[in-house]
Amino acid sequence: MNWSTDRRGFLAAGGAFLTALAGAPKLAWAADGSTLRIRVAADFQVLDPFGEIGGLDEIIPRMCTVTLCRMPDMRAGHAVIPYAAKVYEWTSPTTLAFTLHDGLIWSGGFGPVTAEDVKYSYERIRGSDSAWAYQFEKLDHVEVTGEKSGILHLTEAFKPFEVIALPYYGGHLVCKAATEAAGGRFTTEMPAQCGPYLFDTWEQNARVTLKRNPDWPLAMPQFDTVEIYIVTDDQPALLAYEADAFDFTPVAVASAADLKADPPAGSALIEAASTHYIWLNINMNAEPLRDLRVRQAIQYAYDSDAVLQGAYGGLTGRAAGVIQPGTSYSRSVNKIATRDVAKARELLAEAGAEGLVLNLYCMSDSVSLAVAQIIQASLNEAGITIEVQPTEDAAYWALGDKTQGEGYKSIELVLMNFAGGVDPTENLVWFRPDQIGVYNWSFFDSAEYEDLYQKSLTEQDEAVRAGMFHRMEDLMEESGGFVFICFEPYLAIHDANLTPVILPDGYPDPTRFTAS
Repeated sequence: MNWSTDRRGFLAAGGAFLTALAGAPKLAWAADGSTLRIRVAADFQVLDPFGEIGGLDEIIPRMCTVTLCRMPDMRAGHAVIPYAAKVYEWTSPTTLAFTLHDGLIWSGGFGPVTAEDVKYSYERIRGSDSAWAYQFEKLDHVEVTGEKSGILHLTEAFKPFEVIALPYYGGHLVCKAATEAAGGRFTTEMPAQCGPYLFDTWEQNARVTLKRNPDWPLAMPQFDTVEIYIVTDDQPALLAYEADAFDFTPVAVASAADLKADPPAGSALIEAASTHYIWLNINMNAEPLRDLRVRQAIQYAYDSDAVLQGAYGGLTGRAAGVIQPGTSYSRSVNKIATRDVAKARELLAEAGAEGLVLNLYCMSDSVSLAVAQIIQASLNEAGITIEVQPTEDAAYWALGDKTQGEGYKSIELVLMNFAGGVDPTENLVWFRPDQIGVYNWSFFDSAEYEDLYQKSLTEQDEAVRAGMFHRMEDLMEESGGFVFICFEPYLAIHDANLTPVILPDGYPDPTRFTAS
């Protein structure tokens, strides 16, 4: 990568940290000391699979722990690949047998990875207050049949279990002895590791460094060192990439046209459909929003075309729910599909809510701010004043968290985005009643929705299952608690000699990056 950029603009946009990155050594391909540099948008918070949130929380455990199986690159389908398990076999619709590879050893002197570790890892999350407990709802128990072998017993046949629970998030294995010695939970320090890489250093909100694990028994990763740089905003990150600071970074959709028309020399652009969904969350419990007519006024006033063109450059269409479009399960259209400002004003008048002022919380990155500001302008045309509240990552995820106090009950509007999954239930799970105060920030509480969700887990007829999902999204929209925005296209730029692996949740797996 030998192109130049506007250094003055780079300094202004990036600050001292990015300036230092620009002078860092380039990617070294030498077999005796190679380093891969990638960029993410936010620092990690919890490395324990019990409490991890996503993003870097998920990427680091991918590198420092193992899962029984893993997913391929998102452009290569969704068939699981055995990983820590050398034997991985569905022996019946409700039993999955496994045997772990030899040589998988926990750091810190905690010995081999065992079937007892698998049992502990899964059963401590199943039925708990972990956000990932839903992944193991159909797990009855793990039967240990030998030091490294066991059987997962499900309560009912549910084949998507292996793509929902096992490859990531709650599926990351932890060492039973080390975790119990740490008190049963951990946050930023992993008590024992077993993965292709080992956690080395952490400069908070700046950089995480991982080193190749010399005791790793399976296929060795290509790079000795992985440096993960934390740069919140896509635009300064792109400038830093062009100044040779990284070898891989996601980029904003707004950059796509320019990058396709004039790509930096020696680089390649990834453009793919993603499972990453965006919506406007309307909290039905907040005092100004308890009247359905007020919530519907927001739905009618929302200007989808302005958001899709202004923030996403027309590269994606409007979402009709939280299930990825283009699948057999996706709903075709929103019930309120056309903007109607006059209808919005009429509803506000009926509710006696003229002059309404609401707070809209969003992440502080440029795309989120752009979407929030367009929503602000469109709702203003209907007589609703929106005060945009940009919020940094940690504070943002605390907004709707009931463990952080009573504030979750009164937040009004939140621009939300989740990394979706392969099976629709992975996206629909967050709006169940038991997620209120966890990730259901709209206070959407529907017994019919919960009933349909449970039935969808075991329904075998695809058409019937699709009908259940459509009705669930109808219920969400009819509640007035949601405005479905879009599924963001996935865009990233990288050195042309690099072959990245991106999983279906949109996060990279650096253990499988290769270079030629």
